Amino acid sequence: MNFRNLVAAIAVGVGTFATAVVAEAADKKVVVAYQTDALPSSVAIANGEFAKETGYEIDFRRFNSGAEIFAAIASGDVQVGYVGSSPFAAAVSRGLEVKAFYLASISGIDEALVVRNGSGIESVNDLKGKKLAAAPVSTDHYQLLALIKSLGLTEKDVQVFAIPQPEIVASYNRGDIDGGFVWDPALTELKKNGKVLVTSKEVADKGAPTFSAWVATSKFAADNPDFLKGFASVINKYYASFASDKSAWGPDSDNAKSLAKLLGGTADQQAAALKNLNLLTPEIQASDAWLGGGEKAGAGKILKDTASFLKEQGKVSDVLANYGAPARQAAPASNLRAQYA
Repeated sequence: MNFRNLVAAIAVGVGTFATAVVAEAADKKVVVAYQTDALPSSVAIANGEFAKETGYEIDFRRFNSGAEIFAAIASGDVQVGYVGSSPFAAAVSRGLEVKAFYLASISGIDEALVVRNGSGIESVNDLKGKKLAAAPVSTDHYQLLALIKSLGLTEKDVQVFAIPQPEIVASYNRGDIDGGFVWDPALTELKKNGKVLVTSKEVADKGAPTFSAWVATSKFAADNPDFLKGFASVINKYYASFASDKSAWGPDSDNAKSLAKLLGGTADQQAAALKNLNLLTPEIQASDAWLGGGEKAGAGKILKDTASFLKEQGKVSDVLANYGAPARQAAPASNLRAQYA
C-alpha cells in the first residue's frame, strides 16, 4: 500500500477533524522545533520539502531536548515540535495543550547509557557510587532513573546529573562523570572513550518503554489539519525510502550528507545512526499496541506510566486520571491531548 495514502491512518486529527471546517492559518507561517536525532525525514528539513508539500513558510529551529521544546511551545514561540515521551508526559500532566500527530520512533539502540573507559563500570552491577548524566526530563533521563530503580538503587546510591547533552559530552571528556544516557551526536562522541552499557531498547524491555513523536499545539492543530496531513505525508515518504532503498541512505549518499550538514557530524556517522532507529510503519502505528486501542492504546499507557514514575521521582506534581480516550472513527491517531493526555 502506498505510504502517502496511509497518511489518514497516522496524522492526528485526520479522522477527528474530518467533520470540522478546515481553517488555514492566515499567513501560513509556522515555527517547527527539531532535535539532533538522525531521522530519515530530517532530509526534508534540509531540502525544503516540508515547506513545499504543506505550502507553509516554515521556520525550523534546533533544540537540545524535548524539555526545551515544550518550554518554547508554552511560551508561544513554537507551534510544532519533535519530542520524546517523557517530556511529553510531563508537559501534558502540567496542563499544556498539545497534540501528537506522528510517532517518529520507539525505544531502540539509538539511545544508550555509555560508560567511560577507566570508570570502573563493567556491568550495571557496578553503577553504585558512580556519577551519571542525562538531558533534563528527556526519555533518556526517565530511562536512566528507571534503570537505577530496577537495580534496587536510588539517586542516593547513584548520582544523576540532569544537564543538556553538550554539557554531558564536556563533563564526560573531562572525567567529571562516569557515563551518560544520550542520543546522537553525543552518543557517538561518548563511545569514542567508552562503551555502551545498556540501550534504550533493553531498558524498555525491562518495563520502561519510550517513544518520540511530532506534536503540535492544540490551537494550531485545530486550525491547520491539512498542514499536519501534509507534514506527515513527507515523513512517510522518507521512511518508506529508508525501508526500501538502503543504498540511498549509505555513508556516501546525498541523504547522509544532507543530515550531516543539518545535524552535525559526518555522513558516515549519520548513516550509522540511522541504522540504530526503531521506526514504526503507519500500519503499526494504527494498531492497538500504539494508537488504535482507545483507552487501552499502548502510547497512552506509556504516557501514564511515565507520568506516574515522574511523580514518584518528584518531577511532576500530578498524574492525570486517564491518558486515553476512545478512538474516533477509523483514524486511531487522533489528538493526543484529548486521547493521550
